[in-house]
Amino acid sequence: MSDQRGVTGERTGLRVETELERRRGGHGGSAIGPHLADDMTVCPCCGRDFVYPVDWAPAGRRRWSVALRCPECEWVGGGVYDQDVVDRFDEALDESMQSVLDDLELLTRSNMQERIDVFVEALGADLILPEDF
Repeated sequence: MSDQRGVTGERTGLRVETELERRRGGHGGSAIGPHLADDMTVCPCCGRDFVYPVDWAPAGRRRWSVALRCPECEWVGGGVYDQDVVDRFDEALDESMQSVLDDLELLTRSNMQERIDVFVEALGADLILPEDF
């Protein structure tokens, strides 16, 4: 059974990796690509689009002071941005959050399917006894 379980786990893992790659457009994360000059998601240091807000406060009418951080290279910075730039940043953050939640759902389903497959194999091989419960 352990050999079959390993093969099942590897196949499931390959399907999950393939699906995650497909969702990311063939690369393992966000890479340098075409971005707007005032795209707050893009790190000015490493060029990755993983930047997120650490703190923010109003800075006048329709302007925001935003502290930013890049987890890829540990850059910390920020500035004062117009409302429309902050709105685009907020939308990008929402899209990124949804992507993370979609990946979590895929991984959760995959892990559960793998556990079910192992349990079914054990039942079929009479490896589960009443005293196991």
